[in-house]
Amino acid sequence: MQLPYFYEPTLTESSSLFTLSEETHKHAIQVLRMKANDALHLTNGRGLLSRAVITSADKKQSIVQVEAVQFFEERETRISIGISLLKNTNRLEWFLEKAAELGISAIHLLQCHRTEKEHSRFDRLNGILIAAMLQSQQTWLPVLHEPKPVDEIIQHTSAAIKLVAHCEEGNKIPLQKIKPTAPTLILIGPEGDFTPDEIHECLKHHFIAVSLGSTRLRTETAGVVAATLLMIN
Repeated sequence: MQLPYFYEPTLTESSSLFTLSEETHKHAIQVLRMKANDALHLTNGRGLLSRAVITSADKKQSIVQVEAVQFFEERETRISIGISLLKNTNRLEWFLEKAAELGISAIHLLQCHRTEKEHSRFDRLNGILIAAMLQSQQTWLPVLHEPKPVDEIIQHTSAAIKLVAHCEEGNKIPLQKIKPTAPTLILIGPEGDFTPDEIHECLKHHFIAVSLGSTRLRTETAGVVAATLLMIN
């Protein structure tokens, strides 16, 4: 039986006796009915995985003894996705969940000319990523960046491989032919796609135009397809 998995961002490699956060305490003790001497896994979302045993638990807090520590290196070729905010937040949340499960390193929320929603509940979206990381039992939490105008991302990204998926006519490389051998960023536009000016700005800054297939995809579907193709290449 696999041990329960919990997120503790303040956990360090030197942690020995560790007091669980209120959220982890409630889930472990009140929901899962865990008690003293039960074992669990803790991760800080930055590669650390600790096996710990509950030494004491009451209504207010739980303390665990860390017994073993492992560190997992981050994927050598980091894959990041810039994706437009969506009018239907549920669709964006679905994308975030799948991106985290696939092991995407970072997600940039974009404000594009055709983006219909300018704001998001950032804490809730980050919570979606945390839950997906735990469910898929990973140790690296994707970095979620606050919404920014797409032009800022285009002009200031440090990614070595820069890609843009769009639906306009023109020369495009099938994404499955791209080998992400260095840190990679792919941009996914809003409902209605990027504008011609935004596409031109991407190309001016040496983004490679890519195709995700022969059908027109919803933004969130395009994001998952892009993540999948880049992670398996």
